[in-house]
Amino acid sequence: MKRITLTALALLLALTGVAQKKETFAFVERDSTLYLDVWHPAQPRPDSACVIAVFGGGFVIGERDDELQTNIANELTRRGYVVVSPDYRLGLKDSALVASHKGLTKLNDLFQVVIDMAAEDVAAACAFVVRHASELGINTDRIVLTGCSAGAISVLQLDYCRANALPQASALPQGWKPAAVVPYSGAIMSKGKPKYATPPAPTMIMHGTKDKIVAYKKFPGILSHALYGGAYVYKRMVKQGFPTWIVRYEGVGHEVASFLPGSVDLFCGFVEQVFTGRVTTLDATMHDSKLLPTKWTKMTVIDLYK
Repeated sequence: MKRITLTALALLLALTGVAQKKETFAFVERDSTLYLDVWHPAQPRPDSACVIAVFGGGFVIGERDDELQTNIANELTRRGYVVVSPDYRLGLKDSALVASHKGLTKLNDLFQVVIDMAAEDVAAACAFVVRHASELGINTDRIVLTGCSAGAISVLQLDYCRANALPQASALPQGWKPAAVVPYSGAIMSKGKPKYATPPAPTMIMHGTKDKIVAYKKFPGILSHALYGGAYVYKRMVKQGFPTWIVRYEGVGHEVASFLPGSVDLFCGFVEQVFTGRVTTLDATMHDSKLLPTKWTKMTVIDLYK
């Protein structure tokens, strides 16, 4: 009876595509050791594709294996992807760092430092995955970066730094770039308008038009050293001639940050186009009955950090 039960369980896992195994690895030493989790699908894709998914939490909270990350891993392993979820330093938890940037005039400098730290750590996680790709069953040409909120900022910032040969991306293997980047409520922190010296990875930007936490356009609006949100990044990419998708979720705010499980088919459709070499630009306004305004539509970045 026990053997039959275990066989039935294994069959159920294979049919549903739920990750059968999760491994944890240390990937870099900072002030403490940072780890990443690797979820393996029951039925891997023939191309051994991988998604590196970075958690959110305002650079204050969040964990690589929290409920949303686990849901994302389950949805993507069900479709055959290996899923990697890394730690990164939560700079706004560092009381000494925050204290050294007191006052509104230093706020943007603080966010620049915090976002750069996260980008550096995600770069180190990417480097680990590329170095150990054969053991992990991953094709290095099929690695997609995604993230929600602070995680989305981190992956967008990393690819921006990579394209501009900035030091925050120096840990990446020479010549390697992600196959695609899909930020959910992401942005780029830049001293002046973002500009790409070399092409970014194919990017699908997912953003709510009412987002006041990670600004849809730009925050603060009057300064050049600012957080440039999804709508602004899309505009700059298209202006420079880089094929890019944006899905504008009209009438909702930061709810989009946690919407990868609810939009997984759209996510996978974009990734499949990239993998087949099809080059497209898309500007879509989306209304989705699964994504309705909540308190997150009304919240501002000031509310978040109160």
